[in-house]
Amino acid sequence: KHMSDYLSNTATKKRVSAPWVLAQKKNQGLSMLPAYDYPTASLLDQAGIDMLLVGDSVGPVIYGESNTLSVTVDDIVRHTKAVARGCQRAMVISDMPFLSYQTTVESAVLNAGRFLKEAGAQAVKLEGGAEYANIIAALVRAGIPVVAHIGLLPQSVHAVGGYRMFGKNEEERTRLLHDAQSVAAAGAFCVVLECVDPKTAKAITETIAIPTIGIGSGSDCDGQVLVTQDLIGMTIGHV
Repeated sequence: KHMSDYLSNTATKKRVSAPWVLAQKKNQGLSMLPAYDYPTASLLDQAGIDMLLVGDSVGPVIYGESNTLSVTVDDIVRHTKAVARGCQRAMVISDMPFLSYQTTVESAVLNAGRFLKEAGAQAVKLEGGAEYANIIAALVRAGIPVVAHIGLLPQSVHAVGGYRMFGKNEEERTRLLHDAQSVAAAGAFCVVLECVDPKTAKAITETIAIPTIGIGSGSDCDGQVLVTQDLIGMTIGHV
């Protein structure tokens, strides 16, 4: 099909919503890419990407930080505003940075609320499994759609001793499956599986009722996400 026909059809489609994402379970067609600015968001939106993540990866990718820990709520608000201006169809998802939700339920709801009310996002993403199910449930009760994130958690890189694959042994497989079931039960509408052993990612995908979005977790997830700069060859240094 000619690209101009595809883009014109995409532009007329309704905004991607949490119920629509849920309905794509088992279709293996969901797409998510990070965006941090207006022109990138506009191009990815026109290309038909379903979800644009304003990730805390903005720290290392855009600002050259060594990790994501220095990214602030204000940083994500500012970049979300730019991304939201560039989108007509794609769902804009704001990443909740380090210590924006881990301290209290109240601070989590207030910070997440800023991303929707002030910045124009339609959902938030947060790292963590069963231990943050209560936070996810509180956000959902407040009317804030939530994307969960398990496996490799960049905000916890110091605690786990670096970047590696998760879910290779039985203990980790059991824990990850429990985490996935917990975030789904808490009300998350999809879950990112980062650097999860493909066999474990497949088992999770087949077990839970919400879509899985894989990054370095094999081809059996319901969708995929990559760092946009890695995807198009703009990364300086490690991909």
